[in-house]
Amino acid sequence: MIRILTVEEARQTILKRELLGEGEIPPERLERLREATKRPHIRSAAEGVAAIIEDVRTHGDEAVRYYNQVLDGAEVGDLEVPPERMAEAFQRLPSHIQQALTHSAERVRRFHEEQARRETGWQHANAADGTTLGQLVRPLERVGIYAPGGQALYPSSVIMAAVPAVVAGVREIVLVSPPSGPDGIADLILGAAHVSGVTRAFNVGGAQAIAALAYGTESIPRVDKILGPGGLFVVLAMKQVFGVTGIAGLPGPTETLLIADDSANPALVAADLLAQAEHDVLASALLLTPSRRLAEAVAEEVARQVAVLPRRPIIEGSLQRGSGIVLTRDIAEAVALANDYAPEHLCLLLEDPWAWVPHIQHAGGVFVGETACEALGDYIVGPSHIMPTSRTARFSSPVNVRDFQKIISLFGVNEDALQRLGPDAIALAEAEGLQAHAEAIRKRLRG
Repeated sequence: MIRILTVEEARQTILKRELLGEGEIPPERLERLREATKRPHIRSAAEGVAAIIEDVRTHGDEAVRYYNQVLDGAEVGDLEVPPERMAEAFQRLPSHIQQALTHSAERVRRFHEEQARRETGWQHANAADGTTLGQLVRPLERVGIYAPGGQALYPSSVIMAAVPAVVAGVREIVLVSPPSGPDGIADLILGAAHVSGVTRAFNVGGAQAIAALAYGTESIPRVDKILGPGGLFVVLAMKQVFGVTGIAGLPGPTETLLIADDSANPALVAADLLAQAEHDVLASALLLTPSRRLAEAVAEEVARQVAVLPRRPIIEGSLQRGSGIVLTRDIAEAVALANDYAPEHLCLLLEDPWAWVPHIQHAGGVFVGETACEALGDYIVGPSHIMPTSRTARFSSPVNVRDFQKIISLFGVNEDALQRLGPDAIALAEAEGLQAHAEAIRKRLRG
């Protein structure tokens, strides 16, 4: 059911990553793209997404409605959801779901408010130096959040994206999501949007939604940044509009890497692997351990527990494709492999997990100890669960308040500082061959 591999075997298989858009898409899906875009020459998903983006950029709402219908089979009256419908959708949800959504949003809000208090900008006047320097921290004005629809409803992701934006001071938060039926976006998504502070919502999904947010249409406003999980076409669209608008990250298949020793409970380790694998057949669920006894016990638990799970076909696909158990020499080698892999989620199921936290260099989030399971962090602990995947944790961070703010540098120079700094600035300008720069400074030195 789940493979047990050596380190070398793992390096050649499950520890490898496939770049975004590198793999082929099924021929029938490619043909559908050709027919939908009316471009028979399209050879890849990336080319199909580029065609959709160009059509939305050129034809606006008309193209959005067209692709909603031909690609998603969705035909709704108005693209925009009336603002009051978010509150109404929340009220239609069962009371225990209302409570859970509210509790989650409150905890996520408290966590990010702590970050916001620490990042308010600074200004320092140095009388002796003659300069006043600083940084102004300003919120983005409008951000767009993508929420998957249809069979995959993730209200938690709406909370994890929108609440940090609200805390950062973003004035307008625009949600896009594929309509789940003739009534539009599902109540569960709209209910989460209501408790999170989303200001506007639109019945549109897929690459056309990303294009609409990036360029704007008659109905859908252009945003300053886009974030949220999505399928291949959505992520390729995010990649292609980067630079036109900000992109918080390119979400790849989700991944969890567990490091465990003999103190770990095999049933809990197996449960964590299965929780990750049920996301998608592309999801990666990995265990690194020096204990063969634990490895074999976990493999047995995986086979036993999966038998009763409703998403068993998806889980088995994930376990066979990109998941497995890796036998390491010791915990130190497991940590070194984890740092190289840079997982989205890193779980330390160790006898003394906190002792190993200082050794972690690259991960989206670190879950310390058996009680801090990754599934709990997905919903209610506090930090956003939108984290870097596909090894991007080596250079990027989970969604946080700073994703929705920008820094403006502040320069103040008095006359004394001008006289002291000017000659060296002139020398550098002339060395670069930029005489006008030098003259702009020299004229001030002359008075």
